[in-house]
Amino acid sequence: DVTGRGIILVDDVLFTGRTVNAALTQLMDFGRPRWVKLLVLVDRGHRELPISADFVGKVVQTSKMDQVVVHLTEAGVGADSVEVVTNARGER
Repeated sequence: DVTGRGIILVDDVLFTGRTVNAALTQLMDFGRPRWVKLLVLVDRGHRELPISADFVGKVVQTSKMDQVVVHLTEAGVGADSVEVVTNARGER
């Protein structure tokens, strides 16, 4: 039960907003939180829904056809990175 609690949703890449919308919808099945904040590692724009993040690690400029790949490693094992993969043919 999340009723009356503060919730922080975490997502790797914020794009159209559909994933966050689905998460918010599912969250309501567990009660009504006092507040919900959204934390994203990467905001790439191109929103289809009126959703914005409260906390953003990095903003990257992309086209709609580009892919954003987030590489996360265990602490001390390697370097974390964000890669924009351009699809020259316009395919997904």
